[in-house]
This record gives sequence, structure tokens and C-alpha cells, in this order.
Amino acid sequence: MEEINRSFYTWLHYGTELLAAKGIREPETDAWILLSYSANIDRTFYSLHSRESMDLKDAHQYYDLLLKRAARIPVQYLTHEAWFYGNCFYVNPSVLIPRQDTETLVERAELLISPGMRILDLCTGSGCILLTLLKRHSITGVGTDISEEALEIARENQERIRISSAQVNWIQSDLFDDVGGEFDMITANPPYIAANEIKTLDPEVRDHEPVLALDGDVDGLRYEYRIAELARIHLKVGGWLLEEIGYDQGAAMKNKLEELGYQDVEIIRDLGGNDRVAVGRMV
Repeated sequence: MEEINRSFYTWLHYGTELLAAKGIREPETDAWILLSYSANIDRTFYSLHSRESMDLKDAHQYYDLLLKRAARIPVQYLTHEAWFYGNCFYVNPSVLIPRQDTETLVERAELLISPGMRILDLCTGSGCILLTLLKRHSITGVGTDISEEALEIARENQERIRISSAQVNWIQSDLFDDVGGEFDMITANPPYIAANEIKTLDPEVRDHEPVLALDGDVDGLRYEYRIAELARIHLKVGGWLLEEIGYDQGAAMKNKLEELGYQDVEIIRDLGGNDRVAVGRMV
């Protein structure tokens, strides 16, 4: 970059144009997020000082981050922050980036939670589902993931949003393999992308998010079915299972849950109108 000594306004304009030229979907938003992160400023500061020169060190960092974003590295992995249900979670490439779609699961879980419940969250990743529920309700929980690196991120987020060790326990486990006891609710956001569809995903997802958390085998239903089958052993009578699912998997999951004997089976749609959460009650 030849002229590094530029104003905040000029840098934001430059970043927006650069990202737009590289096909980034929301170039202005991402350019602002990276500017705010690099210079540690907010919108108020920017509105008052936009014509002032950006610190040279901050400008160099901003330019470097712009190039990485232009190479389709997700902005959340560059800032190590992702907002979910009003909380800011730490993320890195060891975990999926929390998404608004998954908030649909949390919203439905909140309608079913009562004080004192014990919840199991499978494939916990960043811990965003379980930690959000623990922060908002008087409950306890267990989070599991096959990846120890993911659990390290979940523990960091536990500290970040101030959940006590008395409320939560983390277990490295392949689904239920190392889990004991019964639970009032089981939540899960398992891998559910069909293997042959992964290559069609956006580069940000396909090339940077953990394949282990995406690949749901041939039809994407392998882990969803396995969880539904094994959850019956770990759910208390009257307990609830909530699984995030793919947009085209609602009918298959509804049939599976009913076949396994779950009651009050529902397929919940997200804000985009897509099937997103399969719900069933153990009897």
C-alpha cells in the first residue's frame, strides 16, 4: 500500500471498494468491522474523527486484515469475535462460527426450560448454545465435543461471559461415548451437510471452517439420526431433544423422531423460512 497515512474515512472507503472488488457479500460491513477492530474505535468516535489520520500501526494492521478478508478468510476469524444471542463469543478456526440460524434452537429451548434443569449440549463447539442458556436461566449443563481444541474455546467463552464452574462441565466425547447420567434436555448442532455438497459452500465456509463440524456423511443425516437414537438412553421421561438440521431435512427428521417414539414432534423454521430445528419429547 503506497499511501498508508490516510484518514479513517479514506481507509474505510478504500477497504469497502477492495472487498467489493473481491466479491465479498457485505463489503461495507466487513470493512467497518475490521477498521473498528484495528483502530479500537466505535461509530461515535468515527463520526467525530473520520477526517483525522489513522495511526500508522493501526493502518498497517487494517490493510493486512483487508487482504486476508479479500482472500475469503471469515471476518470473525480475523477479529476472533462472533456475536450470538447478545453475547460476544471468542472463535478461531477450531470451531464453527456461531450463526443467527442457530439462535432458532435457543429460542425454542427457552420456551421449554424450567429452573433446575440439567442440559446436555452435544457438538458444543464454541459453547454458544449451552452458555447462552446457562447465562439466561437457573440451570446446569454439560457440553461435549470430539475436539479438545473446540473445548478449549468453549472454556474460554465460559470465562468471557462469566459462567461459573458449578454450572457447567466440559467432556471430550464422540457424542454420547463418554457421557453418563440423564438429562432434562439435550441440544445439538451436529454436522449435517451432505458430503458432496461441501464443495459447493462459500469459500469462507468450505476452506476455513472445520470440516469435522460440517460433514454429515452421504446424506447429511448420519449424526442427526444417531443422536436421536442414543438420546433416548440419556433423556429423562418428559425430557426434550432439540437438534439443528439442514434446510431440506425437516421431513426426514420428523419421520425419524416419530419412528423412534418421540412425542410432540415439531420442525421449527428459522427467520428465512427454512427448516432449522427438530424437536421431540421423550415419553
